[in-house]
Amino acid sequence: MMIVLEIGPAPDTHNPMGRPPLGMKPTTIRLPVETIQRIEALVGNRRLALFVREAIDNELQRRENPEK
Repeated sequence: MMIVLEIGPAPDTHNPMGRPPLGMKPTTIRLPVETIQRIEALVGNRRLALFVREAIDNELQRRENPEK
């Protein structure tokens, strides 16, 4: 069984009122239920998106700057 992590629609960037854009693009990823449960056990269920963003940033940095 898979769970879909989906972020709501992007805010209307043509509307000057309200909160400024966060510089993020919504995306959907599919993770096994077991993976989500493992992450939530470590960081809590309200911090899943932050964990995923940090994991991606760390992996990008590792791949972009391989140790010599």
